[in-house]
Amino acid sequence: MTKLQERKPPLKQVSGLVGGSSVSVFEILTMAIEALWNNKLRTLLTMLGIIIGITAVIAVTAIGQGTQKSTEQRLQSLGSDIVQVQSGAARSGGVRQGAGSATTLTLEDAQAIEQEVLGVERVSAVLQQNAQVVYEQNNDSMTVIGTDINYPSVRNTNPQTGRFFTQEEFNTAKPVAILGPTVRDDLLGAGSNAEGAQIRIQGQTYEVIGVMETKGAQGPQNPDEQIYIPLTNMSARLVGNNSVKGLAVRTIYVKAKSQDQLDAAQYQITNLLRVRHGIFPEKGDRDDFRIVNSADIINTLTSTSKLFTVMIVAVATISLIVGGIGIANIMLVSVVERTREIGIRKAIGATDIAILSQFLAEAVVIAAIGGVVGIGLGIAIAFASANIFQFPFVISPWSIMVGFGLTFAIGLLAGVIPARNAAKLDPITALRSD
Repeated sequence: MTKLQERKPPLKQVSGLVGGSSVSVFEILTMAIEALWNNKLRTLLTMLGIIIGITAVIAVTAIGQGTQKSTEQRLQSLGSDIVQVQSGAARSGGVRQGAGSATTLTLEDAQAIEQEVLGVERVSAVLQQNAQVVYEQNNDSMTVIGTDINYPSVRNTNPQTGRFFTQEEFNTAKPVAILGPTVRDDLLGAGSNAEGAQIRIQGQTYEVIGVMETKGAQGPQNPDEQIYIPLTNMSARLVGNNSVKGLAVRTIYVKAKSQDQLDAAQYQITNLLRVRHGIFPEKGDRDDFRIVNSADIINTLTSTSKLFTVMIVAVATISLIVGGIGIANIMLVSVVERTREIGIRKAIGATDIAILSQFLAEAVVIAAIGGVVGIGLGIAIAFASANIFQFPFVISPWSIMVGFGLTFAIGLLAGVIPARNAAKLDPITALRSD
């Protein structure tokens, strides 16, 4: 045995120091974890950027999907097979006001749609107005809805307690009212029995005969914050301005027999109203009404919600990149601090590949642990938010996979330059460093 062979340490003594096939992945990871554990505070601070970024990605994605699903469920609960006809826009000083600002629709229009348009199941006419509502010492401005007996079936909302008004009460314009649950809580007290209570709307006395079921906010409107009375009563006692052509309404809700017949129903309604209102588009006349398809509303809101979620996830991804830069900076500092250690390892046989592998492993371990912690925190935040704000808890597997994949890639990329610098250190120069 030569002297050179005598001075060469056994393979087991330098396992983890030398490169090539003599070093297993397990050994490299073990050394990386040991090195990180010896600098716990620095490692934790390095992980923070990754943890915050992944937490934001998971939480924001889950919250965005949950609110989107909640919005879809609420809209569909009010009917995904609805065509909404709104009265036209008034003009003031040459300026066109918003839709519904002119009373161009009538109850007779609603009745004609129900009788003459094929594919229509039910039609409900609505007149809406803000009014002062008083009960004992409570006085507040609330939204009053004047409608007909078809409203519950068309809008898929029914009394939770009590009842809705009857056709006879509608025909005789009887002063009865059904409260939204929020209105009941604000006026009479949370969970109180509202049936038989006497409330005053614009100075007129109404008997409460029921409370509607909870629906939640639907965009700018919240059915829970509305009061429902017969349209005939509202027109006669509160509004007092019937259209020349009949009883004026602001909105007509048309429920189709199926969602597949929405487009056909919308086309027929347009033609019917043009004939009834004497509108001739070929002569340049403009429609004095506006038709909105509920399916289009749902699709628009869904697309908007998805776009908003993508935007926020993009912002969160930027924080992940910042976290990756933090890893790179710390690893560069670590190379400088461990120059002498690197020199010793090279002097006893460690190859450039071994040094490179260890520093890359340290960067990936930091990112991986930070990613796991961030995913856990993100899921916890999303779950808590879903319970607090009452929307579905949705965690998609792809968001977790993408989030963890990003952390792995960022850790790998962030460790490349520091690991390369460490591997290229000259062992003699490294041993001479303090």
